[in-house]
Amino acid sequence: MYTVTVRDHMMIAHSFTGEVFGPAQRLHGATYVVDAAFHGPELGPDGILLDIGRATELLRQVLGGLTYRNLDDEPDFAGVNTSTEVLARVVADRLADGAAELGPVTGLRVTLHESHIASASYERSVL
Repeated sequence: MYTVTVRDHMMIAHSFTGEVFGPAQRLHGATYVVDAAFHGPELGPDGILLDIGRATELLRQVLGGLTYRNLDDEPDFAGVNTSTEVLARVVADRLADGAAELGPVTGLRVTLHESHIASASYERSVL
């Protein structure tokens, strides 16, 4: 299995509902370093899984729809705790929509790094 990973970042604001979140129930900001790892068992005719530049552009486009926003105000997240895990899934799902056009990609994993000691990932197939 081949894997090509690209990286970017996003800055968001949000709050959480539920006692488990303690002070994070109040509005706060978060900056995530985001890794998008694209997988596939075969290389394309050019000897690559995908073009890194195009993958970087796709990631930047997806993150652009989230960054510098208060996610509490976004209709897509109404009633949803936008945890790191949830955001990893959202980014992966949005990337999957364009990933097949990049090359013979069959899956991807998105990892959001909250800090140097904590991260969460979501992995899915690309149809």
